[in-house]
Amino acid sequence: MKKSTVKLPSLLWYGNTGLELQFPEEWSIHTCAMPGANRPTLSPEAIKGALSKPIGSEKISSLAAGREEAVIIFDDMTRPTRAYEIVPFILDELRKGGIQDDHIRFVDALGCHGADDRLDFSKKLGEEVVEQFPVYNHNPFYGVTEVGETSRGTPVQVNSEVMECDLKIGVGCVVPHPMSGYGGGAKIILPGVTSYETTYYNHGVVMKSSPESDKNHPSTGWGKVEGNVMRLDVEESAKLAQLDIKVDTLVNGRGENIALFAGNFVKEHREAVKMGRGVYETKPLAEPDIVIANTYAKANEAGLGLAMATASLKAGGTIVLVVNTPESLITHYMYGKFGKKRGGGLYSEGRRSLPAKLGKLIIFSPHKVLDPLLSLGPNGSYTWIRTWPEVIEELKTTHNDGARVAVYPNAEIQCLSQT
Repeated sequence: MKKSTVKLPSLLWYGNTGLELQFPEEWSIHTCAMPGANRPTLSPEAIKGALSKPIGSEKISSLAAGREEAVIIFDDMTRPTRAYEIVPFILDELRKGGIQDDHIRFVDALGCHGADDRLDFSKKLGEEVVEQFPVYNHNPFYGVTEVGETSRGTPVQVNSEVMECDLKIGVGCVVPHPMSGYGGGAKIILPGVTSYETTYYNHGVVMKSSPESDKNHPSTGWGKVEGNVMRLDVEESAKLAQLDIKVDTLVNGRGENIALFAGNFVKEHREAVKMGRGVYETKPLAEPDIVIANTYAKANEAGLGLAMATASLKAGGTIVLVVNTPESLITHYMYGKFGKKRGGGLYSEGRRSLPAKLGKLIIFSPHKVLDPLLSLGPNGSYTWIRTWPEVIEELKTTHNDGARVAVYPNAEIQCLSQT
């Protein structure tokens, strides 16, 4: 019997290979790639050029003049940013501005995620940087400095190593985000290098529609940026922390840097979002019987792929969430699980409640975890299957030969258009 084959990106930090999925020929397969999936990677010359013309700020070399200590804050392994392509040009700028290498350090903006190790640092920053410069994890529980309070009442406590540097540079990426609309920009500070208390207030109080409600503020959500209360609070926090300049990339379907924005952390972010909408925002297939939601750029936060997967799913349909990540889901001290009935400060078993129209959720991954540290849904709400042939056999028990299938190759960084 002939089969239809779909190729998906896979294993970003483990060789960046791919995954081939075969489907019965009788099924109607529709690949819903994000518009920017195949955009070409950014050249070194383009990276250098973008850094030389920052948006709303001076160049890094100019900012460095007269400063003594520089910190480069970079996003962690839950983000696809290939910082190793960008950092060498930032270091050149710092040297031009008079800051010597022994006055430069790196801080991993973990937020409330678990710590990274040397191998992670090397993947993110490059081996040469790890050998030449000190690289530190952020600790949200200790060693923070009070820098003020936002207009929404968030007490802003920032990593003391960051605050002891008089030049603060952030490096990250802009992709859709379920709360702040799009990631990147000032988020490198909050939650990147703020305390647990600061992050809790921003995520657990500012995010709510009212103090008594368990619903999120209507200004927040996938793709929503302007007027987003969470983002506005984050940007106030970055101003209090005196973030000097932010460098953000956009990525294609293979996690490659395709555009770079540098400058004032609000202005560069808004420009990145303008272009990003044309890269990530995707038109869904109407009412498919089956959705294959591949997670790749943020596979260790795979639950994010469910939003795009359910956007147009037929009532009673099936979602297959592809979670091909050997390290499994991240440790998250705010939302994660630390026991059968225990979790972080904002953990609840029903937080990832599944939509009523969903008939079945299948997790496809060879790396089975009995109770994931970051919830994919309420306990007992999904079936974990290790091999693709077994997934197909399970799907056949529910769906007939005329099944319509939507495949989202980058489900966790795709979102519906806001225009």
